[in-house]
Amino acid sequence: MANDGGAAITAAAMAQAVKASGAIVRMEPDEFSKLLSKQESPLVVHAVGGLLSSNYQYLFGHKGLVFFTKSSEPLSLPPRAEVVTARSIWIPS
Repeated sequence: MANDGGAAITAAAMAQAVKASGAIVRMEPDEFSKLLSKQESPLVVHAVGGLLSSNYQYLFGHKGLVFFTKSSEPLSLPPRAEVVTARSIWIPS
């Protein structure tokens, strides 16, 4: 029964993380790139993840939403983008 308490705490922490992060929109890499290219000077957070093979993760905010994508190849970012490299990006599921 001790696991029930741990599971409840974990679920509560995840729910709080979702509330704190706001709406996260997961997109395919090509749609993410299209939306990103329409921004004047976007702030993009980038991280490399993966266990057996690398994946490239990106997010940026626009009009109160956070847009996220994951790609097997690095995306070409607009030259006017400000890029912040993060150790990791965690998106609640």
